[in-house]
Amino acid sequence: MGKKWVLPLAVILSLSTGAAGGFYITSQSAGGDITPILDRAGSGEKSEKEDRQVNDDLEKVGQAYDLIREQYVEKVEDKQLVEGAIKGMLSSLKDPYSVYMDKETTAQFNETLDSSFVGIGTEIGMEDGKIIIVAPYKDSPAERAGLKPKDELLKVNGESVEGLDLHQIGLRIRGKKGTEVTLEIQRTGVSEPITFHILRKEIPLETVFSSVKEKDGKNIGYIEVTTFAKETAADFTKQLNGLENKGIQGLVIDVRGNPGGLLTSVQEVLALFITKDKPYLQIAQRNGDTEAFFTKLKQEKKYPVAVLTDKGSASASEILAGAMNEAADYPIVGEKTFGKGTVQHAVPMEDGSNIKLTVFKWLTPDGNWIHKKGIQPTIDVQQPDYFTSHPLQVERVFKRDMNNPQIKYAQEMLKGIGFEPGRDDGYYDEKTEIAIKAFQQHQKLKVTGELDKETAEKLEKAIIQKVQDEANDVQLKTALLYVAKLIASEAK
Repeated sequence: MGKKWVLPLAVILSLSTGAAGGFYITSQSAGGDITPILDRAGSGEKSEKEDRQVNDDLEKVGQAYDLIREQYVEKVEDKQLVEGAIKGMLSSLKDPYSVYMDKETTAQFNETLDSSFVGIGTEIGMEDGKIIIVAPYKDSPAERAGLKPKDELLKVNGESVEGLDLHQIGLRIRGKKGTEVTLEIQRTGVSEPITFHILRKEIPLETVFSSVKEKDGKNIGYIEVTTFAKETAADFTKQLNGLENKGIQGLVIDVRGNPGGLLTSVQEVLALFITKDKPYLQIAQRNGDTEAFFTKLKQEKKYPVAVLTDKGSASASEILAGAMNEAADYPIVGEKTFGKGTVQHAVPMEDGSNIKLTVFKWLTPDGNWIHKKGIQPTIDVQQPDYFTSHPLQVERVFKRDMNNPQIKYAQEMLKGIGFEPGRDDGYYDEKTEIAIKAFQQHQKLKVTGELDKETAEKLEKAIIQKVQDEANDVQLKTALLYVAKLIASEAK
């Protein structure tokens, strides 16, 4: 501990395979060399007794291979047995992030490193044995359809995902541009599964968006990072320089819904803010040793900075949030993060296949392991309830004196956009009917007081527009206000 290392380029940080080919994260050093930290991690010497045990174990595997190959009731291809053995070993680890990818899967995996991909634009992960949505990408088909972080994925095109690994599920969700995929998900607080029909599209990986916000007379820079891809750090640096040239007095970095990405990418971003005096990251090896990583920055920014997070902020986003808070005392505003604290290394096989193996734990500057815990914000701010409205699936007309979960979701939406239904328990009473009539009149629909498919579609669209209106983003407003106050206090 305390020894300074340059962050190894061959180390990758991975959260999951993207549903429909979401950005997958890998990086290798020049020439494909294994870096010193990985060499040290696997260089432990074995005793003669351990060598004998390894040989005995491999002989046992060989016996099983020969037995199946020669005596199984049907002929089995050698490749099937070999790949099955590898998958079995990885499966025994019970680690959703350690997986085997055959040649075909590896090729598709590599395609997702391009500047764009075809899919629905979301990341999937595993939590407590369940396949979950980590975060849909900004302005993606998945986000527009209404997928939310922590949604549990049950089925893809009518087939259960039980027993499948993340790569297999990702391949099922991916497909040709313009085709549709059907996802069935279970959402917390919703009794029945929700079905989404989502059109696959080309998803550009533009990952950095910036602007200048005005708050209490202060010019505050705003940079949103949607994922940490190959070009993210360079784009971030360019846009930050542009903001600074405009004379910003403070900065908000938004990693809400950012599912992670390249460790090297977030390292380069942190090198702009974290000084060399304190580590921005620690790596814990299997033997318990930890190694700290430092930047070369000599002087911190002269303006205050805040970081925005939510439950969709995972992996590399959590490295950024943890480092900014613990190493530079910058506040975190929003919600507790996802909680992924492991590091994977992608090892190519000679036949074009690939094994992605968890090799390290990563720790925050203060040595905290946030895996399955997440990072608590400095200032906890929840968005209004309508930000998490459930999609409406109105296949029949709902009217007075009916009771149904879809009515409940409609009532929540009506309340969110200012048409008070008087209740939100799913019972269609007189006040709900009046609210529906008022909404229909406002939308220039036929005023029936009944919740039909057209009314439901307009209601969903109205909620989406309200959520996308920055004026309703309580978390961002809080972060801007906090930074504005810091600017004012430093000016005194």
